[in-house]
Amino acid sequence: MAEFNHLAVVKFKEGVVVEDVLKGLEKLVSEIESVKSFVWGQDIESPEMLRQGFTHAFLMTFGCKEDLTAFVGHPNHVEFSSTFSTVIEKVLLLDFPVVTVKAPA
Repeated sequence: MAEFNHLAVVKFKEGVVVEDVLKGLEKLVSEIESVKSFVWGQDIESPEMLRQGFTHAFLMTFGCKEDLTAFVGHPNHVEFSSTFSTVIEKVLLLDFPVVTVKAPA
């Protein structure tokens, strides 16, 4: 079975303390063992017209699609999502199987 990714690209509301949100996300992924990895970043390079207001990206990797489904339904995720949704102005979510392409040597 292929690994599965959950990508959220976010624009936070004005005045949100992003560090507090990040602490909450890091706590969440540490509590749910179906998350294989979690990385995030803040855009610092893209021109504003290409960014469309989005500032942060969060990527979680799961062993398979079923692990993502379990994560989404987990009570800790449901609770966090209700808080998370109040601090974001807009979000783009993508869930997709990982496709690995071997780079030429």
